[in-house]
Amino acid sequence: MRNAQKTTRATRAATATAGLGVLALALSACAGSAGTAGSGGGAEAGEGFAYDAPQEDVDAAIADLDPVTITFQPSAASPDSVMAPAGTVFKEIVEERSGGKITVELVWGQAIASYAEVHDALADGRLDVAYTLPVYDPAQFAAVNDLGTAMAALEPSPFLGELVANAVGNELGWNNEATLETYEELGLTPLTPLAASGGYYSVCNKPVQSKDDWDGLQVRIASAAQAAQTQHLGGSPVSMEYAETFEALQRGTVDCTLGQLVPSAEGGIFEVAPNLGYTTEASFSRSPGAYLAGSGFKDLPLAYQQIIFDSNALASAGGMQAVIGGNAAAVGQAKAANGEVTAFDDELQEEIAAYSEELTAGALENGQIDENILETIATAEEEWTSRFEELGYTDEGTVEDF
Repeated sequence: MRNAQKTTRATRAATATAGLGVLALALSACAGSAGTAGSGGGAEAGEGFAYDAPQEDVDAAIADLDPVTITFQPSAASPDSVMAPAGTVFKEIVEERSGGKITVELVWGQAIASYAEVHDALADGRLDVAYTLPVYDPAQFAAVNDLGTAMAALEPSPFLGELVANAVGNELGWNNEATLETYEELGLTPLTPLAASGGYYSVCNKPVQSKDDWDGLQVRIASAAQAAQTQHLGGSPVSMEYAETFEALQRGTVDCTLGQLVPSAEGGIFEVAPNLGYTTEASFSRSPGAYLAGSGFKDLPLAYQQIIFDSNALASAGGMQAVIGGNAAAVGQAKAANGEVTAFDDELQEEIAAYSEELTAGALENGQIDENILETIATAEEEWTSRFEELGYTDEGTVEDF
């Protein structure tokens, strides 16, 4: 009988990503083997099924199981959000694969738990599955934070760059022992231990293109690395949850947010900060998320665990649809608000790149990530870029054209 701890280790070498809602790439050969040796595990968990098994095999495995309902809190504020596919696609796949025996209740807008308390909500049973932001607690999730810092080495772009970053990030998460052990210690099961999500852009109440423009800026940030980057460029970092960002920009408490475009588009940020700045060669550090199952996951029958685990991998297509669709929506909103959508000048990008290398060197000293992480990222980036390009996924212009 397979168990969740062994399975999560085994999936590291061949994890999954999906491109823009139309196909899944390199899904793990053992992704369907998620189970547990904990409470409800072992022989008591019942029979499972082989990964990519035909539906009749799944039906046979769950024929005598009682129906269950699980509560999933995705990142979106509402079912009408550009971010909603990250939740709705998962729900559709789980319910179809289980023949309706698993009902997924979606909770929008962090109604059960904010990002600051979502891991507690998973542990105490208020949530069964959730999108979380481990970087909001860099002390507890140091490895995720350090991986996000190192991912600044990835080449940014709003389409191909996002596909590649999420594929690379998925591999990094499954291959990092410290990340997996932290989740295990909290009684949580990683479905996607590191979700790179979207790249980071400056969204400001005035155009920001050069080093001089950064001087004195009050900038909302999401991670410790971004705080350091902002200070290095001459700005003042302000840490706050994203839900507070619109009001802070509206009142002038902050001048910019350094954030992903998806929540900026959803939150109407461009109404009060219509100027979008971006990198083309260098990149800001990422603030990775994660898709995690709560303590009750280990009490589910093995076949139900497998359905949920596999469905999360397949639903990564919905996540990418949300990220890339959100990028396009953000550019459109910035233009509609008469803002400027411009790349940072060369001097600023060179400064960002150089300091990102310093931050990565510091992250390596923490001992949470592999000393060859930059080589690992470069190799994975090259491989995934080639795979996506072979499938026809390429950038056809700049951010302004998106």
